[in-house]
Amino acid sequence: ESSGSSSHLPQRGDLIEIFRDSYQHWAVYVGDGSVVHLVVPSKSRTHFPQGAVREETLRAVVGNDQWQINNSLDSTYRPRPADVIVTEARSWVGRTITYHSIRRNCEHFATEQRYGVSQTLQAHRPFSAVALSVVFVVNT
Repeated sequence: ESSGSSSHLPQRGDLIEIFRDSYQHWAVYVGDGSVVHLVVPSKSRTHFPQGAVREETLRAVVGNDQWQINNSLDSTYRPRPADVIVTEARSWVGRTITYHSIRRNCEHFATEQRYGVSQTLQAHRPFSAVALSVVFVVNT
């Protein structure tokens, strides 16, 4: 494993939080070293770009960044069964979703798969929300 790996091995249905420079990226672990996540083109020219849902290896998505398993909303919401989470996540692969940095981001997508409810902690953190907005504005 790379130096950016979590100390625990993820289980199917776990949420993976990846620490980028100024924000966190989120994915759903679907097993066999793979994750499903919402990706937004960095060169998007619209205010509400279309994000693509992809299945890729955890290693490819993480690169050299730090990451962790983050199922912290388990205390608030009951996670769906792992098979349901994985099936739902994979059903989105290849589809596009309108992306919004505050209302519909990669964390919303990931939590919706695990809990059946779209939630984010990131948008409620003042620095993270500003960082997301700055990244969004710079890339448009």
